[in-house]
Amino acid sequence: MSAAVGAPAPDHLVVLADTLAAGALWCERVLGVAPVPGGRHTLFGTHNGVLAIGSPQFPLAYLEIIAVDPQASPQRVRWFDMDDESLRARVRAEGPRLIHWVARVPDAAATAAAWAGQGIDVGEVLDASRMTPAGLLQWQITVRLDGRRLFDGCLPTLIQWGQVHPAPGMPASGLVLTSIALEHPEAAALQAALEQAGLRAVPVRAASRVQLRAEFLGPRGPVVLTGP
Repeated sequence: MSAAVGAPAPDHLVVLADTLAAGALWCERVLGVAPVPGGRHTLFGTHNGVLAIGSPQFPLAYLEIIAVDPQASPQRVRWFDMDDESLRARVRAEGPRLIHWVARVPDAAATAAAWAGQGIDVGEVLDASRMTPAGLLQWQITVRLDGRRLFDGCLPTLIQWGQVHPAPGMPASGLVLTSIALEHPEAAALQAALEQAGLRAVPVRAASRVQLRAEFLGPRGPVVLTGP
């Protein structure tokens, strides 16, 4: 069985940067490690750097530093609310920030349909790909036509990888993901959606604020990122 196939699990965390160069500097300053080149997403006019953060709790997990690709023109509204000018202005002013997470599932279309039955529209299941130094990566991913993240970024985008997952090809970073937790005013609905998807390892707590919290252990010792 491919390493990309298996039980539903957190796949990667999304950090939005104004530029990839700014994202790399932030990564070294905050996390103590540098990302490696990822690739370009032609459909959305974005590009990324990546960093392996897998652990026994979160196998195959990685961190994605993503930015608008200044050399590309998107063919549709960008994913992860990246065309939201207020979000982009905040990132320009305050620096890169954790904005979202992506969950790996065996059947993205089936999970999206199950969520639709709960009144949650995650949009189309798109075929996507990007070229990497190791070759072409292919996957299916849920993206709304308006590019919105749901539950303020706390409900994950769904991804179904093809035969190759990128994490095994990334160099060891010395940084590991130790926990992910969510807080949201609509905690019951969010938790029901995660349970429907089989994502029971991510706790959800009812709170007046919205928070995606990820904890790491690495060269800088314990590090906490919060968003979105």
